[in-house]
Amino acid sequence: MEIGIVGLPNVGKSTIFNALTSGGAAASNYPFTTIEPNVGVVAVPDARLDRLTELFKPKKTIPASCRFVDIAGLVKGAASGEGLGNKFLANIREVDAILHMVRLFEDPDVVHTLGSVNPKRDIEVIETELMLADLESLTKQFDKVSGKARTGDKASKEALVILETLKNGLEEGKPARTLGIEEETLQPFFLLTAKPVLYVGNTDENPDQSVIAEFQAFAKERHSESVVICGKLESEIGELSGEDRDLFMADLGMEQSGLEKVIVSAYKTLGLCSYFTCGPQEVRAWTIPVGAKAPQAAGVIHTDFEKGFIKADIYGFPDIDQFRSEVTLREKGLIRSEGKEYVVKDGDVCHFKFNV
Repeated sequence: MEIGIVGLPNVGKSTIFNALTSGGAAASNYPFTTIEPNVGVVAVPDARLDRLTELFKPKKTIPASCRFVDIAGLVKGAASGEGLGNKFLANIREVDAILHMVRLFEDPDVVHTLGSVNPKRDIEVIETELMLADLESLTKQFDKVSGKARTGDKASKEALVILETLKNGLEEGKPARTLGIEEETLQPFFLLTAKPVLYVGNTDENPDQSVIAEFQAFAKERHSESVVICGKLESEIGELSGEDRDLFMADLGMEQSGLEKVIVSAYKTLGLCSYFTCGPQEVRAWTIPVGAKAPQAAGVIHTDFEKGFIKADIYGFPDIDQFRSEVTLREKGLIRSEGKEYVVKDGDVCHFKFNV
């Protein structure tokens, strides 16, 4: 699953990408420093995985992960090809969710392309460009579907109703994801504004609380998660490791870095969760969509597991955390045998049985 980092030029996208991935993307005081998208794979922080590693003592531990894509900065007029507009929009179409970076910091040495810090305006500039691109796409789809609808085609008539709802909403300045239409219904239209969004505010070490409040209120209005971080501070934390990192964060009163919060929130924004497999060889977190049933969860490991699924022995992380061994869990009857209709929950530990 890929998450595209977008925003106006000079909001700190590449700085945050570098801190997230240690990817070394160029970061400087020039619009369009990023032209080709940089891609990095980031481990999802999970204290449960550390605890399972402690209990099972495996030869290796593998966390869940997300792919982040640092996409070129967007300017007003991108939908009409301004700046790197066409390239930018093409890159966004390929990702599963959007991490929208918003500048909340004042810095005379870093040019603000619109002249001043104004999170609501900056968000709306990008969203307007995405909505304009979607409207252009919908117009083409509308012309195609309306012809079929006139012939009495039932599916086309139903699609036409949805297209009209989307068109009216976008013209009123409402992104497709805010219109109350189910995700499965939106998917066939391939709209940029249907993608889930996580807003990340990039502030300085002495943030303006009123600007932060305005940013958070707007994200809430858009029914999206938001995280506020200090990009400069996160870069410093990212350069440290082990005990030095822990001591530095402790001095700042931080239990979790801002970037860890971003990764966890991005995972949640994508509608994902983790289950675990545990043994002496490997402890691993596997990524599945929330609501996935046992065979689909097994299929993430290998397609044969899904095809030949028989059942799964399952227990919850809180139980192994408390009782410390699977032997004790079996004695207490805490390991359940589940079939094909079982919905795997975040934190489940699973042992799949299959036959191919």
